[in-house]
Amino acid sequence: MTKKKSTAMTASSDALGAKPERAVPPSKKIAAAPGHDVVNTKKRSPKVTRAPFEIAGQRVTAGKRMRIELPIGNLMSGTPVALPLIVVHGKKDGPVVWLSAAIHGDEICGVEIIRQVLDAISAPALAGTVIAAPVVNVHGFNTNDRYLPDGRDLNRSFPGSPRGSLASRIAYLFMKEIVKRSDVGIDLHTGADLRTNLPQIRCDVDHGPTLELADIFGAPIVIDARLRDGSLRQATVEAGKIMLLFEGGEASRFDPAAIATGTAGVLRTLNHLGVTDFDAPIGQRSLYSRSTSWSRASNSGIVHLDAHLGELVSAKQQLATVYDPFGKVLGKIKSKYDGIVIGHTQAPLVNRGDAISHVARIMSEAPNASWGVPGAVDTEER
Repeated sequence: MTKKKSTAMTASSDALGAKPERAVPPSKKIAAAPGHDVVNTKKRSPKVTRAPFEIAGQRVTAGKRMRIELPIGNLMSGTPVALPLIVVHGKKDGPVVWLSAAIHGDEICGVEIIRQVLDAISAPALAGTVIAAPVVNVHGFNTNDRYLPDGRDLNRSFPGSPRGSLASRIAYLFMKEIVKRSDVGIDLHTGADLRTNLPQIRCDVDHGPTLELADIFGAPIVIDARLRDGSLRQATVEAGKIMLLFEGGEASRFDPAAIATGTAGVLRTLNHLGVTDFDAPIGQRSLYSRSTSWSRASNSGIVHLDAHLGELVSAKQQLATVYDPFGKVLGKIKSKYDGIVIGHTQAPLVNRGDAISHVARIMSEAPNASWGVPGAVDTEER
């Protein structure tokens, strides 16, 4: 009977155009004091918000991205110079990953890779934090120069010092503000000195977590490269972090194939780390190498390449031919062993002894990470 009466009253209220009273279970009805409205005293669960990301005295709120500038010093004109960063701080917890490019100021493919990666990720959907440093060598980038104004190589100046040379100070700043706050890093490079490189990852393949990320990245080849004194990779490994070094393309040029490979590889790596969660195409199955070697010109003249990037070659196969200006053959450059061309000169004019073609010997089987000390023999000359 009570149920029917309630229904009748509701229908009557609807007929008068009044809003029907929302049914409230008896256990939820609260008596209000005269002249006061009823208040729902049910407590809501507090919303958990991820803490801001702090870097260089700045705080980046969860779910936001911010541009931050790390002061380096002043130019001789008094104009301040800063290392620019983009910090993308996700709403969910996760690893901190840094992306860096243009440690050599004329290596600009990595700058474009980072731009495309930042365009693809969204701070609210991120689990973790991405620190992007697209132009580390600001001085060299502005003058299209590989080195700093004093001629020093920034990638031979790590971990740096707060009171050393300009290169040493920038290296120290990068280690302090970026590397030490991160779990994983990807440093992006190209060939140097009129050389171009096949897209490749250089890392320690005997270290399990590093090999896993190299596999996920999906570059055409992974090279077991020894640590170089003063390099960012050496300083990063000594700091207990994981780092992949990507090489692809040439300096002072945009190489579309290298940029596409690098961008896809970075996005796959972020996905694998759980930083992002979107459909990422599976990368190609990488080849592996523990040794590489340059073949050099035996005569000065004009060089014509016979084998190009990514081409499989056999021992004693012709890689290039050197001519004089009148078409006479001066010399033929041949491969030292079976392998794949991972780099070559872009200069048409060569002197005797110049490096012409870079060939990597391919391992018959993919490496099994043993956590041991790498035995790499990387003969690339920088």
